[in-house]
Amino acid sequence: MSHVSKKNTMLDLKYIHIGSLIEMRYKEMKISTQRTCRFLKCKKVDIEAMFVSQSLDAEVLLRWSKLLEYDFFRLYSQHLILYSPKAGRNFQSYQPEQKSALPQYRKNMYTREIIDFVLEQIDTGKKTKAQITEVYGIPKTTLYKWIAKYSPPQE
Repeated sequence: MSHVSKKNTMLDLKYIHIGSLIEMRYKEMKISTQRTCRFLKCKKVDIEAMFVSQSLDAEVLLRWSKLLEYDFFRLYSQHLILYSPKAGRNFQSYQPEQKSALPQYRKNMYTREIIDFVLEQIDTGKKTKAQITEVYGIPKTTLYKWIAKYSPPQE
């Protein structure tokens, strides 16, 4: 289940409950139920069921993303950045010389939300710098650059 921290509404991306996140954005946008039902081609009861669902079909999630003008898929992308295993670790079956027809993305593209999440983990004492580098695979140099650049000045 996903939770939002009281401190600065940072999202815990380890456990994504997409229905509750959609409901949160839906309430922020104040879109009418009638418009939502027309756009999603469903009934009010279906919308309420989606709000309690931990996961949704990709096509439905795409429609919600368009309606609510928010990229819900990015939550999953950021989860992959933070929680997927490092490349090469226990993946003997993948052959890097094989070319894929799918687009290739760099894993080390950290968004500001990811940086803020990681720095919050350190600031609140939930994780040490060593734990951050070990658990999330973020290089020490990158982490220290983030701390220097994004952490508030100490008084």
